[in-house]
Amino acid sequence: MLLPSPLLPGKLVRRYQRFLADVLLENGAMVTAHCPNSGSMKGCGNPGSEVLLSVANDPKRRCPYTWQLVRVGRIWVGINTLFANRLVAEGIHLGLVPELAGYGLLRREVHFGAHTRFDLSLTNGDAPCFVEVKNVTLVEKGVAYFPDAVTRRGTRHLVELMRARAEGYRAVVFFVVQKSDARLVRPAVHIDPVYAATLRLAVAHGVECFAYVAAVSRRSIQLAGRIPCELALAVGEKAPSPLGGGDRSQRTTHTDGRLR
Repeated sequence: MLLPSPLLPGKLVRRYQRFLADVLLENGAMVTAHCPNSGSMKGCGNPGSEVLLSVANDPKRRCPYTWQLVRVGRIWVGINTLFANRLVAEGIHLGLVPELAGYGLLRREVHFGAHTRFDLSLTNGDAPCFVEVKNVTLVEKGVAYFPDAVTRRGTRHLVELMRARAEGYRAVVFFVVQKSDARLVRPAVHIDPVYAATLRLAVAHGVECFAYVAAVSRRSIQLAGRIPCELALAVGEKAPSPLGGGDRSQRTTHTDGRLR
């Protein structure tokens, strides 16, 4: 996926109100950019960080600048959560996601029930496969964690994926790590234990869990390969209850995200 061009370099001054960021451009201008990420952006929002902004030509936009990338150490990180869905759709189209190959029709933002929309639906003349995509930017010592802030919405998506699976559909949660130094993905039990427990429960009920790391440069972002989803409890970690219910997270986990 090609990034918008040109991208303007600058230094992050501050991020505030979740969706706004003040950036000092190389030409000395101070601008306010839209931040397309509702998470905490832990590790990616430090003042003074190098950032890249795109510029919209739409005169109706109050904020023409959009924050797209941030440099963390030597690595560019994609912070735009909307790109995750596009990367998965593009990866499926290009044959980069063999686990989701063989489907003839891909649809986006598909309704399931009265109050739920899944990011992607894949069909091939039979029951659809529902895919919920999650963007990941929090990486510590090679381990990518999701979420980076408490997410009731994300937990609700897992519950709906379980419901879809119970009704006979294939259901997938797909983590896209837009930071290339990640070697595996874990649920962030230290940030949102309810989400972590619900993810484990969902996988125990047949929801599939995939994670891919992306190669991010100043010009493009592309899925680079699959990495393991590690859902087993760490040594000494207690298992919280998902949504107040029982938990099956004492089981160990295959690298494909299935419990045993």
